Amino acid sequence: MQHAGEFRDFTLITPTAEIADATHGGRAKCLQRLIRLGLPVPRSAAVSFDTVHRIADGYRPDCARLLAVFGPTPRVSVRPSSGDPDWGGPGAILNIGMNDALCAELAGRLGDEVARRLYVRYIHRFAIEVARLDPEPFDEAAEAADPVEASLTAFEAETDEPFPQEPDRQLLEVLRSMARAWEGVSARLLRQARGAPVDAGLGFVVQEMAPGIGHGESGSGRIRLVDGVIGTRQVGGLYKCKSLDRGYAGHLAEVLPLISAPDGRSLQDWAPEHFARLVEFAETCRARLRQEMDLKFTVTNGELAVLDAVVAGMNAQANLTAAVRLQADGIISREEALLRVDPHSLGEMLHHQIDPTAERDVILTGIGASPGAASGQLVFSSRAAQTCAAQEIPCVLIRRETTPEDVRGMHAAEAIITERGGMVSHAAVIARGLGLPCIVGAAGLHLSTRKRTLTTADGRVFSEGDMVTVDGTTGQALAGTMPMLEPALDAPFQTLMGWADEVRDIGIRANADTPDDARVAHRFAADGIGLCRTEHMFFEPARLTVMREMIFADTAVDREVALERLLPMQRADFVDLFRIMAGLPVCIRLFDPPLHEFLPNDRDGQMAMAEALDLPISRVMERVEAMTEFNPMLGLRGVRLGVTFPEIYDMQVRAIFEAAVVANRDAAAPVVPEIMIPLVSARREVELVKTRIDRVAAAVQVESGAKVTYRLGVMVETPRAALRAGEIAEYADFLSFGTNDLTQMTYGLSRDDAGRFMSIYVREGVFPEDPFHTLDRDGVGELLLIGAERGRRTDPGITLSVCGEHGGHPETIAFCREAGFDYVSCSPFRVPVARLAAARLTLTARAAAAATE
Repeated sequence: MQHAGEFRDFTLITPTAEIADATHGGRAKCLQRLIRLGLPVPRSAAVSFDTVHRIADGYRPDCARLLAVFGPTPRVSVRPSSGDPDWGGPGAILNIGMNDALCAELAGRLGDEVARRLYVRYIHRFAIEVARLDPEPFDEAAEAADPVEASLTAFEAETDEPFPQEPDRQLLEVLRSMARAWEGVSARLLRQARGAPVDAGLGFVVQEMAPGIGHGESGSGRIRLVDGVIGTRQVGGLYKCKSLDRGYAGHLAEVLPLISAPDGRSLQDWAPEHFARLVEFAETCRARLRQEMDLKFTVTNGELAVLDAVVAGMNAQANLTAAVRLQADGIISREEALLRVDPHSLGEMLHHQIDPTAERDVILTGIGASPGAASGQLVFSSRAAQTCAAQEIPCVLIRRETTPEDVRGMHAAEAIITERGGMVSHAAVIARGLGLPCIVGAAGLHLSTRKRTLTTADGRVFSEGDMVTVDGTTGQALAGTMPMLEPALDAPFQTLMGWADEVRDIGIRANADTPDDARVAHRFAADGIGLCRTEHMFFEPARLTVMREMIFADTAVDREVALERLLPMQRADFVDLFRIMAGLPVCIRLFDPPLHEFLPNDRDGQMAMAEALDLPISRVMERVEAMTEFNPMLGLRGVRLGVTFPEIYDMQVRAIFEAAVVANRDAAAPVVPEIMIPLVSARREVELVKTRIDRVAAAVQVESGAKVTYRLGVMVETPRAALRAGEIAEYADFLSFGTNDLTQMTYGLSRDDAGRFMSIYVREGVFPEDPFHTLDRDGVGELLLIGAERGRRTDPGITLSVCGEHGGHPETIAFCREAGFDYVSCSPFRVPVARLAAARLTLTARAAAAATE
């Protein structure tokens, strides 16, 4: 049965018409809502997804019947109406129906000059956007003595037929062109990249022109009630004055503010009643559509019309602030506010960001491995970075790739760039932990550390000391210093995070390697520390020298002498960690990397080391060579060091237990350290290490007179550990899956080198995503499920977690919730992202459960 206002090819948009987002698109549905709210919307008709698809396949709709709705001399616009405005679509076409006769009619009302300019613009738009003609002849026609005649002649010369004078034929050509553009391969791939389904549909809105040109108050503009950058409540927008009485003659309109201006030239000054009505319309839309809206309007001879309304475009901070304010005003619930903020967008709020209005001079592009932005002088070595920091000069450290030797320089830098690497390369992991903007995998550049120059793909050369800006969010490096937006950890942010914590049902801990990291984690309300990588504490200059003495020791006794000097340093760090986290759990991973990472690779570094240790340079070079491994990441590291050189782990656990005793003296809640053994493959490894840990715990208990308790865990990083988790769990209180190394070993890929070809693999469909960036549910995920199931079979109460770089990603949190894990641990600056993602997942799961009841 056909309803009133419905025709075969289109539906007149009325309050009761059968219009839906799923069949006609968001723009058509929004216009219907505006009509229902009583806003002055020009007569409009909707063309459905199905009809548009058929038009693209050659169907000819009854355009004459459609135009009859708009009167005897129709002049209309056509705008796309998709399921999501972010999917894009063809541009709007205005003034359809413009022809010789209408031009003459408009000349009588608007003047010959204005009417002819409107006609010329329409001919050009039709020729270029609809007929797909070369723009050059029409650019030349615009400069002719008679632009209308020249443009009509150019069209006929290019198409071998006159410019169509029939409005229905013009409309048919417009609909066909826009429909085919949507169905084209390039448009389809572009919208799929933006998240649209393969079969995403497109509708059209055909609307009577409300041109905003006339003798009285006339013009066009936009109005919103929110600042798009910081989210504060304020009237914003613009007004393009097109009043013939104020000198408009069809040229580009003067852009004026909406609100009162000192010179008295604004819509509020000229037409206060229209301004007041527009504010009222915007307030109505905000309250009834439950969104901050951006309204497009025209004023024609004093008559106001609302042409369209879309959700106001806002950056991450403004969107969050708006969501919290909508809840405070009773328009949406807390749950809906949480669902309106994308967790990924929080990364922008935790760091400085480049002002989006600033012009960018991009010099290189890579992988944005750590969000935020910073400017500084370009430096090519860690030593240069430390020198800059000592002189309080901000710098950007660029390296071919970073190693543990570069950690001090990374601490000193404002941002980091590496030529090689991927999302979990050394530079990326450390930068995220420090909260530094970072770009990795910056291919296409030539780096000369000897000359201290960077040559970009376009041939520009940058030398040490040149100012550059790193945008770790987009992966772009820019020439010069850029204006910045401040981080936004304001009251709305804290409010939303509080709501998230009330909802989420999985713990969120932080990976924190130093007391400074722990302070960031505590500030972001982490539930504890899920991974403290103790080796990062050894790269301070004073500690590094002692560490190297230990490495050069020939006997266990000599190693213990060096380790005795490191003991108080480690103990002080652990005391700080326990006190900062104030009774929250702190999981400390024992020493993991191969010892050769603490030795210098270059001759200058080896000479400095020889001088510090009072050794001949030949001895240093011999030891460096002797400790070199063919595949160090699979060599003498992790628990293998603890078994081979047990005195290293003995020193560390003593430092942990002594620190716990000190911290417990003034702690409000008891400190129970969690000790984690890295890179385990066999139960016997855990048994051997646990025996020595228990021995040290007993000794500290006797010496201090205080009870020493701890929880022992295993970092599951090898496929064998996941497969043998049942027997490993006999000695462990918790299993924490280190997905960085587990992904490396499962795939047989180096995380530092995979960035060279990973984009090709993803593009060719070998992998759906970079497995170092997004958790591989099918392979690595199955190992997590196997390890969890077998560990729980041995001990149903065993604690399970993920502590790799994947831990902060919403996709990983979803997997861990489904698998029943207790918590995830991520970089401190990703903690808010993870907290919000966990809350949203909980809300989504509740909604799904309620729907099935």
